Amino acid sequence: MSLATTDGSRAPSRLSRLLKRHGAILPAFLFLGVFFVLPVSMLLGLSFLDSDGALTLEHYQRLWDKPVYLKVLGITLKTAAWTTVLCILGGYPIAYLLATVAKTTRARLTILVLMPFWTSFLVRTFAWIVLLGRKGAVNNFLMDIGVIEQPIKMIFNFTGVMIGMSHALMPLAVLTMLSVMEGIDANLSKAGSTMGARGGQTFWRIYFPLSVPGIAAGGMLVFITSLGFFITPALLGGARDTMIVQTIIFQIKEILNWGFAGAIGVLLMVAVLIIFFVYDKLLGLSTLSGGEAKHANSLTKNPIGFIGAKAGGLFTRGMGTLFEWISIAIDRILPQRADKRRKGGGRIAIWAVGLLMIGFLALPALFIIPVSFTESGFLGWPPQGFSLKWYQALVETPVWINAAVRSFTVAILASSLGMLLGVPAAFMLARSSFSGKGAVFAFLVSPIIIPNIFIAVGLFFLYAKIGLVGTTIGLVFGHTVLAIPYVVITVLAVVKGYDQNLDMAAYTLGANRKQTLLRITLPMIRAGMIAAFMFAFIISFDELTIALFVTGGEVTTLPKQMWDDALLRVSPALAAVATLLLLFMSTFILVSEIMKRRAAKRS
Repeated sequence: MSLATTDGSRAPSRLSRLLKRHGAILPAFLFLGVFFVLPVSMLLGLSFLDSDGALTLEHYQRLWDKPVYLKVLGITLKTAAWTTVLCILGGYPIAYLLATVAKTTRARLTILVLMPFWTSFLVRTFAWIVLLGRKGAVNNFLMDIGVIEQPIKMIFNFTGVMIGMSHALMPLAVLTMLSVMEGIDANLSKAGSTMGARGGQTFWRIYFPLSVPGIAAGGMLVFITSLGFFITPALLGGARDTMIVQTIIFQIKEILNWGFAGAIGVLLMVAVLIIFFVYDKLLGLSTLSGGEAKHANSLTKNPIGFIGAKAGGLFTRGMGTLFEWISIAIDRILPQRADKRRKGGGRIAIWAVGLLMIGFLALPALFIIPVSFTESGFLGWPPQGFSLKWYQALVETPVWINAAVRSFTVAILASSLGMLLGVPAAFMLARSSFSGKGAVFAFLVSPIIIPNIFIAVGLFFLYAKIGLVGTTIGLVFGHTVLAIPYVVITVLAVVKGYDQNLDMAAYTLGANRKQTLLRITLPMIRAGMIAAFMFAFIISFDELTIALFVTGGEVTTLPKQMWDDALLRVSPALAAVATLLLLFMSTFILVSEIMKRRAAKRS
């Protein structure tokens, strides 16, 4: 009920004040509530029901009685942890190189870094099988140069899983770390040098601590994403490398034991929530958007943060001291022109390591292109002859054309809807201060926390009740759920770096909020908006898990059609599709880069 004010007008009601203050975030909340929270809750709720629909704890008792499932969870966490470590170690030199080179060089190298995103992960996985097999290109090359005398087993084991998963997720770590490194003032390292600090000291004591938020955010995103991987471990791993998601899929698709699948899901979610709790205590969830880590004073308020801060400080100081001793030793051995040699040697090392890792990322995509022109009926190396028959087969097969058109349509609609819902929410988080802000951010990015398999199965359960199974709109809603977190994280990081004094200047000149937003704010952050849309588009275009469950065999997307074709026959047609995708996504990225540059020039 509203009350009258002294001038006779009616005071705004509590609801109207709530809508005015938080209205920008409500659409995203409502959408995620319906198409994320509800389906996941429905799926997990089945874990407390028996076959007759009565309340029971028998599924959890089964988890306790059979330690094999806890063992599978341990394997999953181990795989995700090692993948995260490898992605950070391999991605950091790439991100550092991209952050310190000229913009034109950065744009060219970024194309190679993003190649794994442009090539379907199904095709990448099969490419690694051919490359790493006993008679593959890698083993043949190593034997030809005399490094090994007999083939090394590099697939169908944990090594193959690590190669495939680190290759797939390293670009995510690179882009996340790069967003933070670009904001580090290079003058800080120069100031350290003028105070007598050597190259190693300035890096470990100045640059590296400033890049920690990017490392933390990239590591967490890679870790959570890798928990939901199942195709790469299934194709490149052995029996001992079974991921927990594979167990869930088996329970649902083979045994139809929804309740026990939900119980396994609860087990995984509890483990993930514990990890996120520790992460928040160490650095804070704001680092996921490229924000700063928690201040040292706040860290000391909890034991986890205190221990983490002390350990981090000891590590950086130790590495700084170690590199100082190394520099002193080099100067004594080679005293002449030590500074120039040190700078030149360091730069050469950065380029060498960075280009090596970029080559690792680009290798499967570059391998796929010549294979797509082979005359052979199988994926193999080297390609046999030259033929365009696989491209001709794609053009003459309507199912491939329809799948490509549907994937493009769904990606455009899902990215647009994700931007429509995520951008206002990101603006509110960046420019408003209210209680529970951290919880709101955590909710908006929670689809990243939950493995895609839960969202996919939950959506199937919901769609079966409301008639959206096998519909394009159902796919769009599912992909939008996955796109919103990436839009929020990307736009939030951009808006945080935007100078709000420009908006204040516009207000003083008589502009209203709408005019300021359309003529000042959005044009200034246009490049970041394009990047957010591009990210959401790529996420949707290459998504498979949701399509496997909600299409119902009636409609298909390009990744699902590739998956179905791969199950029947691993033919060079997959390489032809991947090459066309690579061409399409390269064009898409180049156009986006041109638009970002024009936007930056206008701003």
